[in-house]
Amino acid sequence: MSLTKAAKTEQVNAVHDFFSRSTAAVFVDFKGLDVAKVTELRAEFRKVGVDYRVVKNRLVKLALKGTKFEKNKELEGYLKGPTAIAWSYEDPSAAAKVLKSFRQDPEISEKINIKCGVFEKTILSGNRVESELATMPNKDEARAMLLAQLQAPAQTLLRQLNAAGQKCVLLLEARKRQLEENQ
Repeated sequence: MSLTKAAKTEQVNAVHDFFSRSTAAVFVDFKGLDVAKVTELRAEFRKVGVDYRVVKNRLVKLALKGTKFEKNKELEGYLKGPTAIAWSYEDPSAAAKVLKSFRQDPEISEKINIKCGVFEKTILSGNRVESELATMPNKDEARAMLLAQLQAPAQTLLRQLNAAGQKCVLLLEARKRQLEENQ
């Protein structure tokens, strides 16, 4: 079904907005997926706040005007065949994590292919999306890791300060046992 010019313009503007607001995007070839699986995938994306759309490649190229990926030949090389795009906003790795877990099923992994991903100004191959972007910690995990790093010196200092007192108590207990044995 052919889109009207107004509908195409609206779709280009929407895709441009998605790119301008997103922290990362994953381009997917979904050839062979049935409607039930696509619906399941969309539901998983919605749970983590990811927008997922099937977009014509020509409209994506138009939508990239005015973004950091305008006239990027590498990215345009991936815009062949059926293309769906998943945009992540808060957590850059959200879309990649959903796709990686969704592709765990061997039957599905044959039918859905990650073409590439964009993160900041970097274009990642499909393999790098799964191996790097999908394994990045989310915002809460990163905060927890940072907090652990900040707490580590204080915890080490506290252990060292307590060590002298513990050694003194152990020494006194050992002396007490020694005196009790000699009586």
